[in-house]
Amino acid sequence: MSKIPVTLAGAELLRIELHKLKTVERPGVITAIAEARAQGDISENAEYEAAREKQSFIEGRIIELESKLSNCQIIDPALLDDEGRVVFGSTVELMDTAGTESVTYQIVGEDEADLKLGKISYSSPIAKALIGKYSGDVAEVRTPGGVKEFEIVDVKYQ
Repeated sequence: MSKIPVTLAGAELLRIELHKLKTVERPGVITAIAEARAQGDISENAEYEAAREKQSFIEGRIIELESKLSNCQIIDPALLDDEGRVVFGSTVELMDTAGTESVTYQIVGEDEADLKLGKISYSSPIAKALIGKYSGDVAEVRTPGGVKEFEIVDVKYQ
């Protein structure tokens, strides 16, 4: 399996979620299962079934997070300095070529992507169009509404 890129902050978020699942969620669901069993017949006990389903989800998520953390390549954007080139982890300020719209995105891993926070996945069409380009270059991005052109105004590594 190939390494999955993730920023330092993204890896920390995965670790926090894993810790919460193991120390809070898992013990809580075990307690809920025990309480449901104490009520007697579990064959028609909806609380028991719900707790078992939640336990199954939690265990699956724990396995998924452990796998992601063991297969990730952690990249600290603050340690990057690619001389103005757009790379994974960099923050890019863009201006559409019409000069009407300015946006800023950080290129992050798939689990970290959140457009509301200005974080886009490295596998998104806009990130693919930007990676490898330099400050001052123009990137063409294919969108459902057609091709848009953005000028790369600034590239930061933070």
